[in-house]
Amino acid sequence: MENSALIARIMGPALVIIAAGMLVNFKNCRKLLDEFTSNTALTLAFGLMSIVLGLLVIQFHNVWKLHWSLIITISGWSMLIKGIILNIAPSSLGRWTQIYKKNSALLVVWLILAIAIGIFLAIMGYVA
Repeated sequence: MENSALIARIMGPALVIIAAGMLVNFKNCRKLLDEFTSNTALTLAFGLMSIVLGLLVIQFHNVWKLHWSLIITISGWSMLIKGIILNIAPSSLGRWTQIYKKNSALLVVWLILAIAIGIFLAIMGYVA
C-alpha cells in the first residue's frame, strides 16, 4: 500500500494540474492537438514516454484488487497500451484527435473526469 500512496501523490496532482490547464486554455489545447498530430516525431516521443511511464507504474504497482488503488494499476496499463499503439501506428492519434475536434464537449467531459480522478487520487495518497 505504500507504493499506492506514493504513486497517488504524484499522479493525482499531475492529473489535476494538466487537465485544469487544458480546460483553462481550451482554445490553445485544441490548437495543440492539431500540431501534435501533424508531428510524427513528437507523437513517437510521446509514445515512448507513455511506454516508460506505464512500465514504471506496472513494475511498482501491478495490484489487481478491488480497491481504490486499482485506478493506478489500470492507469499504468493504459499508458503502456497507448504508448505501444502510438509507436506502432502513430497516425492513429490523428483519428482520436478528430473525434475530439468534432465534439468539443467530449474533450471537456474527459478533462473534468481526469480532474475528478486526480483529486480522488491526491486525497487517497495524502489522507488515506
